[in-house]
Amino acid sequence: MASEWYTLVSQKLFLCETLLKKRAEQPAGPEAEAVLQGSIELGLRAQHSLLTLIARYYQEKSAEPDSLATLRDLIGEEAPEARRLAELERTPGSWWHHLDQLGYGQSHPPKKKKTVSDENIIAIGVEAGPDRSTSALLHTLAAMKEFLEDLAEWHDEW
Repeated sequence: MASEWYTLVSQKLFLCETLLKKRAEQPAGPEAEAVLQGSIELGLRAQHSLLTLIARYYQEKSAEPDSLATLRDLIGEEAPEARRLAELERTPGSWWHHLDQLGYGQSHPPKKKKTVSDENIIAIGVEAGPDRSTSALLHTLAAMKEFLEDLAEWHDEW
């Protein structure tokens, strides 16, 4: 049963990577944005499916956790996967953290930017948001694939 979820996660990652390669061919315009958002959605779907895969490794046959907190409730906070994912969630720049940021950006409207005029020329910090570049997304995918392979290898030893 877990192997089916492993295949699903792998498939989503492969399709995400395929879309990102397509984006390199069209770096601008609405098609490029559609490809970018589609690849992010596939990455987020892979992240969600990964939680279900881990639940299956722990014999949670019908659970499909929708968050890391739900997974930790199912398998326990001391489970190695729960600890590792919690660490990744807290680590800026990690693949999990990056996907969380991208997910937030996908599901919320962009923040309004302050207009600059001669009267309000005060320097302000602008929130840049997560890195949506192809290279950053490919880096996140590679790290996620590595985690997935390590996870499968570890559970195959049992």
